Amino acid sequence: MGQSTRSIGQVLSLVKPEFPDVSISKIRYLESEGLLLPERAPSGYRRYGQSDIDRLRYVLNAQKNYYLPLKVIREHLDMIDRGIEPPLIEPVDPAPAPAPVPIPPAASQPAASSTPPLKLTRAQLLEKSGLPEATLVELERHQVVKLRHNSAHYGWEALTVAIVARKLSPFGLDARHLRAVKQSAEREVKIIEEAVAPYIRHRDAARKATIEVAEFILHAHAALMQTALDN
Repeated sequence: MGQSTRSIGQVLSLVKPEFPDVSISKIRYLESEGLLLPERAPSGYRRYGQSDIDRLRYVLNAQKNYYLPLKVIREHLDMIDRGIEPPLIEPVDPAPAPAPVPIPPAASQPAASSTPPLKLTRAQLLEKSGLPEATLVELERHQVVKLRHNSAHYGWEALTVAIVARKLSPFGLDARHLRAVKQSAEREVKIIEEAVAPYIRHRDAARKATIEVAEFILHAHAALMQTALDN
């Protein structure tokens, strides 16, 4: 296994130049979805052979250039495993989005201190999100969008929800549906709080445990949602 296999960190270094958005968490998530099957060393660490790396590149390429859902990618990989050539697909040239949904800094990598937190007035939030004011009023009524704690400004959380709300509107989804998402998130936060309660007296340990448990919960949430959609 030695020199013929690589650690997950080494694999990340190999594929990151081609796929800058990939992360160790992403690779682990693909493994949890059954798309990657690395060996396990006696120590328990993942070891990736060349076939695993090729498989990872196939998955990342299918997502980046063809926008294939995981269900379809899984079907293609199953065909490859059976020696069957998967169907040819054409690259997709997506239409430019009017405004990208801002992604929060990774929990395990806090934003640099030189980067100030996002502070938006109500007018700026409406302008940047493209959200009608009446819709923002509804989101606030359902407490889905709020001012930042002890602040008179909105943060990236409010901007993200506002943009998502605008993009969900054509599907007939409104503030009531996002309130259900909020309630689900609050239940997951309670699970995280219960899990890290033993560490609460040790600030650094509690923060580290919170980040780790939150990441696991997010992965489980995504996997369970995909399972429900596949049924």
